[in-house]
Amino acid sequence: MIHGRSNNGWVIWLSLLVALLLSVAPMPQSFGLARPLWLGMFIAYWAIVLPHRGGMAAAFIFGLMLDVLSGTLLGQNGLPLLLITFLVLSLQQRLRMFPLLQQSLVLLVILGIGQLVQLWLNTLTGNRPPTLLFLVPVPVSALFWPWVFVGLEWARRRFNVY
Repeated sequence: MIHGRSNNGWVIWLSLLVALLLSVAPMPQSFGLARPLWLGMFIAYWAIVLPHRGGMAAAFIFGLMLDVLSGTLLGQNGLPLLLITFLVLSLQQRLRMFPLLQQSLVLLVILGIGQLVQLWLNTLTGNRPPTLLFLVPVPVSALFWPWVFVGLEWARRRFNVY
C-alpha cells in the first residue's frame, strides 16, 4: 500500500453527487421549505472525517453545480458552502472528539451561518425569500446529522476510504 495516496475516492465524489441530487430533487411544496441542507452536511462529514480529502475545492465545485441546477447566479451557493467547509475544517479536530449530539449542535450553528450568508446573497440579487422560513432547513439538517454521519461512516468503512 502506498502511503500518501488514498483509495476509493470515487465514494466521496459519488456521495457528494447524491447530496447534490437530493438538494434539487422535486418535493411537495409543503416539504420544500424544510429540505435539509444535504450538500452542506455531506461536505461537512468529509471535512470532519477526512480533512485532506473533503476540502474547499470540492465545496466550491459542487456549489457551482448546485447553482447551475437550481438556476441561481454562479457562486451564490458556492460561497456559503465554502464558508461551511472553512468553519468545519477550522473546528475539525474538536468535532471529531464530540459525540453526535454535540456535533449536531455545532453544525446547527455552522449551517445557520451558511444560511444567513445565503440570505444575504439572495437579498443582494433581489430574490427575497421569507426570512424566518429561510432558516427552517438548519434545525432539520441538525436533526438529520446523526443519520447522515452513520450512513456515510458505514460507506467509508465498507469501501475502505481513507
